[in-house]
Amino acid sequence: QEQLVESGGASVQAGDSLRLSCAASEDTFRKYILGWFRQAPGKDREFVAAISGPSGKSYVAESVKGRFGISSRIVENTVYLHMNSLRVEDTGVYYCNMVNYFGGKMGVGSWGQGTQVFVSS
Repeated sequence: QEQLVESGGASVQAGDSLRLSCAASEDTFRKYILGWFRQAPGKDREFVAAISGPSGKSYVAESVKGRFGISSRIVENTVYLHMNSLRVEDTGVYYCNMVNYFGGKMGVGSWGQGTQVFVSS
């Protein structure tokens, strides 16, 4: 069973930056497109960004384009979500998951506990 571990969530103020981490096994990192998703209170989970770990090719949702970026570090089998100019509406639980295909926006693995991001005004 593939296992992904999210970390890095915190309480920050609007305008701050934050980096989330998603640690994967080497096999998972190399075989799958890994993505970030988020779920705001009372809302459905939504796609944020995804990356092919080994190649570094990535894409982000229109809603966060220009503020969020995604990167990977092969030696650590880790994917990072870089969040800048955070807004109150970015508050939510952020999850890492395997994505159905490059360009897709659906998580296909089990959902972990996620990491909480809280942005105050």
